[in-house]
Amino acid sequence: MKPSFTIHRDQFDGVVALLRVAERRSFRAAAVELGVSPSALSQIIRNLEARAGVPLLARTTRKVGLTEAGQRFLEHARPAVDELMTAFESAQALGDQVTGLLRLNVPRTVIPFIAEPILRDFCAAHPAVEVEIFAEDQLTNIVEDGFDAGIRLGELVEADMVAVRLSPPFKFAVVGSPQYFERHGRPRTPEDLRQHRCIRSRRRSGNAIYRWEFEHDARTIEVEVSGPVIVNDYALNVAAAATGLGLSYTAVPIAQSHIARGELETVLDEFCPRSSGLFLYYPRRAQAFPKLRVFVEFVRRRLSLRQGFSGAGG
Repeated sequence: MKPSFTIHRDQFDGVVALLRVAERRSFRAAAVELGVSPSALSQIIRNLEARAGVPLLARTTRKVGLTEAGQRFLEHARPAVDELMTAFESAQALGDQVTGLLRLNVPRTVIPFIAEPILRDFCAAHPAVEVEIFAEDQLTNIVEDGFDAGIRLGELVEADMVAVRLSPPFKFAVVGSPQYFERHGRPRTPEDLRQHRCIRSRRRSGNAIYRWEFEHDARTIEVEVSGPVIVNDYALNVAAAATGLGLSYTAVPIAQSHIARGELETVLDEFCPRSSGLFLYYPRRAQAFPKLRVFVEFVRRRLSLRQGFSGAGG
């Protein structure tokens, strides 16, 4: 017969602590979020490991990761903790104030789009909610990384997510400065880009450089371009093109102000694809969280499809 196993309060604390350390890959960052000292957090984890009878974290001087046992443990524990947190959030919804930390994963170029028209007034309307903006252009798993919601292009949002439209559809474009076109001429087809200086992009370290995408006769064409600069920031990509350094592949709204001032011009318009637009997205179960629910409703009230936007990302 197996020995009886009872759940104590400190064990639940340990599970939450393990989740946070696994998400942050850092004792210090997790300790800050949980409001405890790193040494206290380490002791909580050691107590949980002692109860489990196996190491759950692999610690080195430079990073923290899960052992195989830790991975298996969290596969079963994470859904249970999520359900408990949902229960707490749902109960809190009956109170007078919506509280908690709302974590959003947002492309860098979208920050101007949400900072003034949304965040300022939302924080004023809900002072008990803390909003954390994590800006990165690479695509991330918001559930695994502990975010409440994210903002991305519609075609990049997984089908099982709830999506709220933030912008109308828009086109992508190849842009260059008038000075660049005077020196190097204009490409007439996507294949011509192989003879041009292009500003390339890499979404994250170690990933392949992005191939520019076009459409022709209902076919998708990918072109591997070359050039003097590789960046991982959409705004920097466009700014470099405006200096005459090379051609940039970008969402039209990101380059719109440069185009309006005559600093950039578009080429290959007939080959450039259209995006479905920007969306705020989140897991279906997260709708029970009052902090997210009020944020979604606030966004829906404040944004209209006619408003447009000043950034895009993927």
